[in-house]
Amino acid sequence: MATLSAGDWMVVAGYVLAVIGIGAWSARKARAGREDYLLAGRTLTLPFFVATLVSTWYGGILGVGEFSYAYGISNWMVLGFPYYLFAFLYAFLLAGRIRSEEDSLTIPDRLEKIYGRKAALFGGWLAFLITTPAPYVLILGVLLEWLTGWPLLLCVALGTALTLFYLYRGGFRADVWVDGLEFVLMFAGMSLLLVFSGKALGGIEFLKTNLPESHLAFPGKLGWGLTVNWYLIALWTFVDPGFHQRCSAARHPAIARRGIGIAVLFWFLFDGLTTASGLYARAAFPDLSEPVQAYPRLASAVLPAGLLGVFWVGMLATAMSTLNSLALLSAMSLGKDVWARFRHLSQTEELAWVRWGLVGVGIFSILLSWWLPSVVGLWYVVGASTIPGLLLPVLSSYLPALRTPAPWAYRSMVTGWGASTLAVLAGGAWRDYAIFPGLLAALALWGAGWLRR
Repeated sequence: MATLSAGDWMVVAGYVLAVIGIGAWSARKARAGREDYLLAGRTLTLPFFVATLVSTWYGGILGVGEFSYAYGISNWMVLGFPYYLFAFLYAFLLAGRIRSEEDSLTIPDRLEKIYGRKAALFGGWLAFLITTPAPYVLILGVLLEWLTGWPLLLCVALGTALTLFYLYRGGFRADVWVDGLEFVLMFAGMSLLLVFSGKALGGIEFLKTNLPESHLAFPGKLGWGLTVNWYLIALWTFVDPGFHQRCSAARHPAIARRGIGIAVLFWFLFDGLTTASGLYARAAFPDLSEPVQAYPRLASAVLPAGLLGVFWVGMLATAMSTLNSLALLSAMSLGKDVWARFRHLSQTEELAWVRWGLVGVGIFSILLSWWLPSVVGLWYVVGASTIPGLLLPVLSSYLPALRTPAPWAYRSMVTGWGASTLAVLAGGAWRDYAIFPGLLAALALWGAGWLRR
């Protein structure tokens, strides 16, 4: 349990009240209609586009701390650089096209238009899996457990309930406004941690003296095999429903293209903060029994009272900004893209099922985080099993030269997902490289259909 002063607790309480207040206020501003609930009426300006995209991408703050503590600068090169590259490609190839498609609110909407209803239904299932907020439910629960000393299950349930409170009424509009606040706080918390670590412990020479050589080399302890594996996981960018939703919600296509470019600059900065802080934690506390506690342990050692509360608020904001976005996206996939499409429901009925989907997603995420209580493990399992089924259909739906006949597209989706899922379930080395059989199987079937075309 963290030891916080009265001033620190006041900062944390102020943050919780601010989130509830902003969420409730923005929910009251929401207008009737499916497009407003799912896309905030397609009114995102550039600042809000950047803030919601950046904050949504960084919820796994404890996993980043664990990774940077264990592997050093490889954290930046593996969990940062490939995502910058693919984000730039996304902005160039897809962002403007997505915003120009007024009738494709989600990825399955686009898949149905190009490849038919079966592909859309299966794509909705995969979108539900890839947006499950289970890793962030776990992170938020762990943070609350460290803060309060309460049982983890109770903290997971409370954190999830707080996040879903304002989403149920306000939808994406509430998500965006809360993300704006959390964008500021996540940078404030990590900046304070790095500045005070340097002041208390020393600069580059301290790190060079107290770190293993592998932590300052790439790929270091990670090795090239796992590095290539994680670079393939970064293909997640192309199939991420959060990217698609924000591009669809932009006021016009240029905002989507420019916004992604600006977001990459903020991601670069935040990765620098998190990686450097992880190096300081490893240098100062080389024998942590739980590396996931790297950032909180470092913060307790270097931050004064009051500012320690700001750090904890930054950690909570980083986790919650992703949890709220993914919870809504996952509920959209479950309620709108799968159930409502399967039952041929009206738009009004769709929204009702999206709201029910929020409840279902919360329960599912709690159970999944209990089954696999590892943030990095959840990231990998979800990405490795779903990317092979979605990558080619999503890319080709906006790039006609890559398209294959609809029956072959559906077979490729099912086979790619099935092959990687079986590898995940097999465990051992199969799980470690589960994305490879899925990508190869999907590519083979896709290519066969493309040649027949």
